[in-house]
Amino acid sequence: MKNLVLIVDDEKELALILKDFLEKEGIETIVAFNGADSKKALDTYKPSLVILDIMLPDDDGMEICRKIRSNSDMPIIMLSAKDSDIDQILSLGLGADEYLTKPYSPAVVVAHVKALLRRYRLAKTVTMDHIIELDGFMMDSKKHIVQVHGRSVDLVSKEFEILWYLASHPGEVYTKEVLYDAIWGEDEFGEISTVTVHVRKIREKIESDPSKPEFLKTIWGVGYKFELS
Repeated sequence: MKNLVLIVDDEKELALILKDFLEKEGIETIVAFNGADSKKALDTYKPSLVILDIMLPDDDGMEICRKIRSNSDMPIIMLSAKDSDIDQILSLGLGADEYLTKPYSPAVVVAHVKALLRRYRLAKTVTMDHIIELDGFMMDSKKHIVQVHGRSVDLVSKEFEILWYLASHPGEVYTKEVLYDAIWGEDEFGEISTVTVHVRKIREKIESDPSKPEFLKTIWGVGYKFELS
């Protein structure tokens, strides 16, 4: 699913500069300069994240935030020209994810956007009893199916178990010792290095470029984790 960011800010120059910065990072962005247009954009485009100014010429940004949060868990970054507004937002518990004060660095806002989108994407990982789904990746433990970007992947038993274990805990890092104990069992006789061999084989099957893995990452000196790039 492609990310789409909605910027709601009546300071047109600032909004358009921020839009340029986001689009240079490959993030599609639309802009609304008032509350009425923001509501139309929310209904029409269903954005992945909203950057919302508190002070709008025709509406209250805090009220818009409240309405968004009443029916959506999409990330919201609120912008304010006054530090005191941040205290008010926090006291009201509106559910925004980040609060930034103007003037801001567009590069800093972009960093916040990317972090929130990544966190939200991982949080939306659907882990049912036997299915894990997230962008471009699906596993079904009952049917022993793995699909990557629509392509079916054949994994042997231990490869499947390792990948399932890591994909069930996205973003968490596990040492080779922990993976060995979890998959082979503490009393199993064998070599810890077999984990490295299995991880390499998994990468060869699921990654388009095993040297630059999209899913199965190495944390040098620690272990492995499953995470989207």
